[in-house]
Amino acid sequence: MRLGPREITRLVVERKWLVVGFIVGAILLVLPTPLGLTRQGMAVLTITVVSTLFFITEAVPLPTVALMIAVFQVLLLGVSSREVARSFMSDSVFFIMGSLMLAVAIVKQNLDRRIALFILNLTGPKISRIVFGVVTVSAIIASFIGEHTVAAMMLPVGITLVRLTSDKPRENIPGLAALLMFSIAYGCSIAGIGTPSGGARNAIMMGYWSEFGIAQIGYLDWMIYCYPMVLIQIPFLVAILLFTFRPEIRDLTPALTTLRAQVEEEGPMSGQAWLAIVLFALTLVGWITISGRIGMGTVALIGVCFYLSLGLVKWEDISTNVNWGVVLLYGAAISLGVQMKDSGAAEWVAKTFLDLLAPLGAGHGIGLVAAVSVLTTLMTNAMSNGATVAVLGPITLKMAQQSGDSPIAIGLVTAVSSAFAYFTVVGTPACTIVYASGYLKTTDFLRVGWRMFLASFILILLVSQVYWRLFHV
Repeated sequence: MRLGPREITRLVVERKWLVVGFIVGAILLVLPTPLGLTRQGMAVLTITVVSTLFFITEAVPLPTVALMIAVFQVLLLGVSSREVARSFMSDSVFFIMGSLMLAVAIVKQNLDRRIALFILNLTGPKISRIVFGVVTVSAIIASFIGEHTVAAMMLPVGITLVRLTSDKPRENIPGLAALLMFSIAYGCSIAGIGTPSGGARNAIMMGYWSEFGIAQIGYLDWMIYCYPMVLIQIPFLVAILLFTFRPEIRDLTPALTTLRAQVEEEGPMSGQAWLAIVLFALTLVGWITISGRIGMGTVALIGVCFYLSLGLVKWEDISTNVNWGVVLLYGAAISLGVQMKDSGAAEWVAKTFLDLLAPLGAGHGIGLVAAVSVLTTLMTNAMSNGATVAVLGPITLKMAQQSGDSPIAIGLVTAVSSAFAYFTVVGTPACTIVYASGYLKTTDFLRVGWRMFLASFILILLVSQVYWRLFHV
């Protein structure tokens, strides 16, 4: 087919954000490298900006963005294809992949229906109460065993409720579907700050306190400082979700009736179903106990191997129902985060940002708390929360010491704010997992994300200036 001026113009208009992204990238690459930033760091920031633009606008399918990140690392950074491939397949990627596979196995056994019925029996059919129940259950469990684990466990429950409500949920009940998916994702996200085991970022910060000779903070101490924030955020999250996504149906009585009838028709759980429960429980135990030695991804894949070997799920079911594009997308995000750290780009951004805010009074007190929280939020939406704390932790702790502020308080602000990854699909594993359901758009994260950030930001300011001072933090 011949492309004339009219066809070319139409193609450019249709792909305007793709064109804009490449133009922005080209401009950034030809600009002089800022003082203190290496040329490689400038290239990493360019890739990050362009990729983020493509993520937000969906200029191309998201898996295509992941492939572009791999190509850009080889062409612009001079990284070998072997090294890029290695960074794409980290333990975290194995975990995401294994979690999605386990979710398919759970749906195969219809266990999601029984869990959903248990929640509905507790909350009743009103959608506001159901959302509160899903958020609360997700948050309490995720605060102890990790948000990604709970998101993988709760996703089939949300999918079951959505499918029972409509045969075509994407067309008929997009608001209700988004409401339930975000109840799981954000319910898990707000809980990761509650305990040291809630996320790797917490353990990283505790290690910095010890290495810097600041303090030895124990498990219970962390809970005293941070767990009240989890409980306070639950009702705020429910209110924000109900305000942002207006459900098309506010009473799920028909779905509850259908669900109860389906479960009763199935009768007592089969031996296979009980075996599936035992295997999943053992996988959870493995994540809690031995993942530190062999990796959470390895534990997840061990569980998948058992499900497949015992015939509890078929490979055809997994290959058909797992969103492999999401796996690729998360691998690309982790890989890019590694390059941001190794090139020094993340550290340069942090120092530049804080230097700009210093004349505004952000060099100490509540101004420093606000600056650290905003900076951490920006970075955690572009790279993993663990990597964000690893990069920013030493910088923010030194700033606290130089300004005379509490290094414990500033460290807590850094760790807690790394959970404010509300804006992007790849911000947290929980967001990535629920996005794989297919019921959410990338723009949905922006719609609700800014409201969640605002509420969490105000809360961290109040807690740091009032609550923590009761403990002389």
